[in-house]
Amino acid sequence: MRNHPSRRHFLGFVAAAVPSTRALADIRPAPPLGFPLVDYHVHLNPSFSLQDAVELSRKTNVKFGIAEHAGTKENGYPSIATNDAELHVWVAKLDGHPVFKGIQAEWIDWMSCFSKKALAEVDYVLSDAMTMETSGVRRAKMWVRGFEPGDAKEFMTHYVRWNVEVIEKEPLDIFAHPTWLPAPLDSRAEELWTEEPMKPIIRALQRTGTAVEIDSAFQIPSLAFLRMAKDARLKFSFGSNSGSGPARAIDFCVERAKAMGLTASDMFAPARANKKPFLRRKV
Repeated sequence: MRNHPSRRHFLGFVAAAVPSTRALADIRPAPPLGFPLVDYHVHLNPSFSLQDAVELSRKTNVKFGIAEHAGTKENGYPSIATNDAELHVWVAKLDGHPVFKGIQAEWIDWMSCFSKKALAEVDYVLSDAMTMETSGVRRAKMWVRGFEPGDAKEFMTHYVRWNVEVIEKEPLDIFAHPTWLPAPLDSRAEELWTEEPMKPIIRALQRTGTAVEIDSAFQIPSLAFLRMAKDARLKFSFGSNSGSGPARAIDFCVERAKAMGLTASDMFAPARANKKPFLRRKV
């Protein structure tokens, strides 16, 4: 099976366009916000080891949640946990280090790969809607170069429904990359993400108690979406969505949090072992 670029490698390609990306040696402490900062969307890669992550966390005063892809082999990632044994190896690798242990779930069938006992070893699960069934392709990776969404109105109708399905069918802690759009539509984000398509996603997040990621890589979602999320009393998390290099700065997340007046009580924190979404939700 051909491996497509993972999100982390794709984000490495666009890193040069993101002002907040810095070399490991040059990155500065994150701006203060009045409560402890956590970046729950960090990935390791050949140029960014666990030791690098621990060092960077100390330098920036940001605690990291480090996530591994998780799901079936059909997802085609070069690095992915596909069963209990592989998930346990991932968790054991992070044991004893000052980081949260996370997984980035792939597709909506990832729960079939793991027992509840194994999932209880991780602190949180995040996922997104960037892989979708479209144009006859079951797992279309929409960030891959050349993806064509077709008619914008038709795409948005299907895409909003897919966002809701991901949120409602997967027992997630965090919904990542909210309101992300494929490259051909990205410049039309303000036009396409009006209140009408945002409402069903907010309602799904509210029904399931899923936190909203503020994404410093793509610099999404908009303040309009975040205000709707806050009105719905949702929790928020920060994510640098690190690519093929070190974790990015989370300045954008901090700026959004200040603009929203977020406090510690608004922020996501991993649930206790007996309160995790895969236990409290019927999916």
